[in-house]
Amino acid sequence: MQRKASAMWKGGLKDGKGTISAPGGVLNNTQYSFTSRFENGPGTNPEELIAAAHAACFSMALSAQLGGANLTPESINTNVTLTMEKLDSGWTITASHIDVVGKVPGADAATFQKYAEAAEKGCPVSKVLNAKISMTAKLE
Repeated sequence: MQRKASAMWKGGLKDGKGTISAPGGVLNNTQYSFTSRFENGPGTNPEELIAAAHAACFSMALSAQLGGANLTPESINTNVTLTMEKLDSGWTITASHIDVVGKVPGADAATFQKYAEAAEKGCPVSKVLNAKISMTAKLE
């Protein structure tokens, strides 16, 4: 399986701008720029997209883990906070923190925690990130 995306950039780092697209259609000439990446300008940025990918991937991995135990989640609500720091080697993604809250009929907190930890380890996006990944998991 392969997935593709493309980016186009025009101009210098601080005054330039770019667009990101992917065949699925959600990203279709979606704007990004220096201000959307390093300040609070409009548009998206690569780190925001990685955080979104991590949240989505983890949610599906957790659903799969729970399903393997014959537990069907009513909901899995995942928020990811990606940390990017300027190190001596340059800007680096240093951490990705997962906050997950699940509603899972028939599960207790220890069971939910166990499957959340397995999902974090098994999530393909977790595996690709060379950063400290932490998590809090809460069952409602």
